[in-house]
Amino acid sequence: MLITVKDGRATKIQGDPEHPVTRGFLCAKVAKYLDRVYSPDRVLYPMRRIAPKGPTAGQGSFAPHRQPGAAVPAQKPAPQIWLRISWDEALDEIASRWRAISAEFGSEAILPYSYGGTLGALHSASMDRRFFHRLGASQLERSICSAAGEAGLESVLGVKLGTEPEQFRHSKYIIAWASNIHGNNVHLWPFIAEARRSGAKLVVIDPYRTRTADCADWYLPINPGTDAALALGMMHVIIGENLHDADYIEKYTLGFAQLREKVKDYPPERVAKWTGIPTQDIRKLAREYATVRPSVIRLNYGVQRSEGGGMATRAIVMLPCILGSWKEIGGGLQMSTSGAAAFNTEALKRSDLMKTALGREARTINMVKLGRVLNTVDDPPVKALFVYNSNPAAVCPEHDEVVRGLLRPDLFTVVHEQFFTDTTDYADIVLPATTFFEHKDLQKAYGHYYVQVSNQAIAPLGECRPNVEVFRTLAERMGFDEDCFRQTVDEMIDLALESKDPWMAGINRERLERGQVRLNFSPSGSQPSASGVALRSAGQAGATVSAPAIPTPAEPFLPFAHGGFRTPSGKAELYSQAVKGMGLDPVADFTPPAESRHGNKENSLPLELLARKSDNFLNSTFCNVSSVQEMEEIGLLEICAADARARGIADGDKVRVFNHRGDILLKARVDGKVQPGVVSARLNWAKTTSRFQSINALTSEKLTDMGNSATFYSVLVEVELSKPSP
Repeated sequence: MLITVKDGRATKIQGDPEHPVTRGFLCAKVAKYLDRVYSPDRVLYPMRRIAPKGPTAGQGSFAPHRQPGAAVPAQKPAPQIWLRISWDEALDEIASRWRAISAEFGSEAILPYSYGGTLGALHSASMDRRFFHRLGASQLERSICSAAGEAGLESVLGVKLGTEPEQFRHSKYIIAWASNIHGNNVHLWPFIAEARRSGAKLVVIDPYRTRTADCADWYLPINPGTDAALALGMMHVIIGENLHDADYIEKYTLGFAQLREKVKDYPPERVAKWTGIPTQDIRKLAREYATVRPSVIRLNYGVQRSEGGGMATRAIVMLPCILGSWKEIGGGLQMSTSGAAAFNTEALKRSDLMKTALGREARTINMVKLGRVLNTVDDPPVKALFVYNSNPAAVCPEHDEVVRGLLRPDLFTVVHEQFFTDTTDYADIVLPATTFFEHKDLQKAYGHYYVQVSNQAIAPLGECRPNVEVFRTLAERMGFDEDCFRQTVDEMIDLALESKDPWMAGINRERLERGQVRLNFSPSGSQPSASGVALRSAGQAGATVSAPAIPTPAEPFLPFAHGGFRTPSGKAELYSQAVKGMGLDPVADFTPPAESRHGNKENSLPLELLARKSDNFLNSTFCNVSSVQEMEEIGLLEICAADARARGIADGDKVRVFNHRGDILLKARVDGKVQPGVVSARLNWAKTTSRFQSINALTSEKLTDMGNSATFYSVLVEVELSKPSP
């Protein structure tokens, strides 16, 4: 990404034409990022709450230039909510409250809460982790988004690697499985378009008719949560018709005999009843995938947001292993490539500091269960919450329970944020945070194999501070004297790059500050070539690095062409002792989610809800940026014509969507995007709605089978016409 700066102000943002994956263009939402950076609603100064906790109609416009001690009003006639204070006042109050809480309840009564608001190595997980480790605070299991899929992927491959995006141009058969590439993976789309111009077929498997499904050669709508059954049914056909690669299986996989027996239980006729995909289409899909080569799967995280999401991911990841398509340029599978860049994360996080604080590891709390934790945990109770890089009042399941906990008068909540979000509505102190324009960081990717430094483009606006600086100054306030709390950003980047992994050889900060650098792969992908390492490190210290950052097409990365799996056996584990140790089927199986059309029928509701992310927001980010809002129609419940007709609902009607956890009011959209028995609504800020409602009032805290992730897509609801207010 390139940012043009004039007189200290960013004036233009554009894609970097030199980057071999992004190739000079941005997604629609990030193209509007200047509007976000310079929004009049940015939090620019520390604020202390002077009104009761909770959302207030009309708030959102603030007077950033008032002096400390001046009340900051919301839009009239809303009451005054915030008092501007200095950083010293804010830090002193936080430190004082934390000391008092630690003295009375123990330091584990303090809980940090963060996730992916920034993904840079430093500002997502470095000084913050050091600080909370040294404080002895409760630890957070950060699993709300991708952990189930990652666990399923690693249960087969042992590592988060996959097909590099540049190779998709060589594919002849592309399956987008729960992957809205055209909507939220746009930098892969040109490679797919190139492949299709050369005759490739694009197949989309998704319970929702996405933008990508509209562009596909073949769209297969699938019942939510049944993806494992489909993958097992495909393997039934592939193995039964001898379309698998026996040589690759023999050399590089473990457990094929058990898999062969397992898939006998999943004939297409049986799978069709679960998935809603006709028997003949299951057979056709399996045969085409196995015989039109090279074939590749782009798997995304929608699959793993179901109760059996880990197992579903595991079953799908087996498909390229039994075909041997990892050997082929343009074959294999991509879900996440984030396991490739092995930064020295332990040196960044310093988990050993917990022993300094407690003499042991601190307790761990799962972030998905925040509502339950705030309302029921008492050993010790959570008395202080520090939120950064996240907006839990918007993104957490069981929204009503989360809000009930956040409203506790005895809960001291600090939020480090760029905007007044749903979560700041419950904060006692709000601290102003920088955007990525305003700080420097080290970046890796989960969709390609390049690393880079993102340089600071502009000075922080107002009194905004980055995460690293905030936690460094908090460490000073708490009296922590370890040297790690005094490290500069550049020193921390250097430390992160001190990796023993050969793929990181020769990659240093100076190179990355000049542009992106591809990891040091050999053509086979199993080990780096000696010449590649020597070329990139350029021999002696201070020597000029002459190797090109952009690889040539003659050097494709095939991570598992010759094995190289990082499982305990060193092979792709079609049978896993680790999975068996979780109490799950060591091969794979399909168990219907409890909240689904195939689940427990007692007291069940008839409609499966997809609590989707919006195409033009990034989870809850961008929800408040007007230029992005214009691209996204919000407040809709999408429902098929048959289900709408049965309830007397017409397009545009106001409807109530409800289950035992909560209810929300939405506008019906009868548009053919979902199949019978399925409805869909999108995540948005609660404070943008008239009743301060969130789609997550309907979702459950129940965790996935692997990885302890959220089950956003295993939700049953009913829909009815909204009754007029009396």
